[in-house]
Amino acid sequence: MTASRRERQDSATDSRAKETMPNFERPRRRPAALAMVSLCLLSLAAGGCWSGAPTKEVVAYTALDSDFSKPIFADFREQTGITVLPKFDAESAKTVGLTTDLIAEAEHPRCDVFWNNEIINTLRLEERGLLDAYRSPAAKEYPAIFRSPEGYWHGFAARARVIVVNTERVAEVDRPTSIEDLTLERWRGQIGIAKPLFGTTATHAACLFAVWGDERAEDYFERLKANDVRIMSGNRQVAQAVAGGQLAFGLTDTDDAIGEMEAGKPLAIIYPDQQAGGVGTLFIPNTLAILKTCPHPAAARKLVDYLLSPPVEAKLAAGPSAQIPLNPAVDAKTRVETPNTIRAMQVDFKAAADEWDTAAKFLRARFAAAD
Repeated sequence: MTASRRERQDSATDSRAKETMPNFERPRRRPAALAMVSLCLLSLAAGGCWSGAPTKEVVAYTALDSDFSKPIFADFREQTGITVLPKFDAESAKTVGLTTDLIAEAEHPRCDVFWNNEIINTLRLEERGLLDAYRSPAAKEYPAIFRSPEGYWHGFAARARVIVVNTERVAEVDRPTSIEDLTLERWRGQIGIAKPLFGTTATHAACLFAVWGDERAEDYFERLKANDVRIMSGNRQVAQAVAGGQLAFGLTDTDDAIGEMEAGKPLAIIYPDQQAGGVGTLFIPNTLAILKTCPHPAAARKLVDYLLSPPVEAKLAAGPSAQIPLNPAVDAKTRVETPNTIRAMQVDFKAAADEWDTAAKFLRARFAAAD
């Protein structure tokens, strides 16, 4: 092989390597930090850096919106000296995109902690054996339904799946009370949902398949499609379209709904299916999990302990996302309804995760091409 040919191949290899690097938001290294790295390399040549030095960074793949999670990471760094390197994904892909990355990286994990904004994809990772068990002392006060018995994942800071209504377009007497109302002919083409293949909308779909059974769930989504439901790129876009009057109402999460309401938009939040015999409103927790053989296990455990602490849930409840604390020790004023104040959907999340492949195959055939 000629030298010039070898140089071209080396250049192409370097280019491909750069393209596959994860989009971590890493702070720039200062000259002093570079000098320390050089000193450590010299020490390695002479016999190695000292062992047991504390890790000063941790990698977190994060599905919760960066507006909400970055301030929490900044507080963690201030308290512990450990920098969080977050990797986010597009609103349209969210948890599915990050889960796909984690599966692809299973042999050589880059991620330490997966902060998922839902639960189904966390359970899918557990089923694949990709999570490390850790019984955080901060998790012991949480209800058993919101934590893995083996310590593979921890749930906290929930949101509710709600209907948002434009109060200028829909009279109070005509407001929907159930997710079934999204299929009514009178609202044809005037309602919206996020694509049900990603994020909390996918989790909601999987839960309906688990609670209703395949036949009823499939019929429901067939009727949604027949009613010309508008498929949006994300839950935030649904709330914004309703707030702007482009839609009469739509299905979204409380964090996206409350943001538009508190901005003074003409919105009302409906907690669906509260009638006698109704299926109830679905509450979806954020989840935390540590990846097996992750690069920074000690720092990962510290981050999980911190995120499960009462002050973090209280801060998320008070912040713009209005998350719902699940730790009963958290005494925080909430701006949305909680499982303690309204009828909550009773769902086995493990069963919903088991239903996902069936649900996804059905939904992909009907909604994959939607905008």
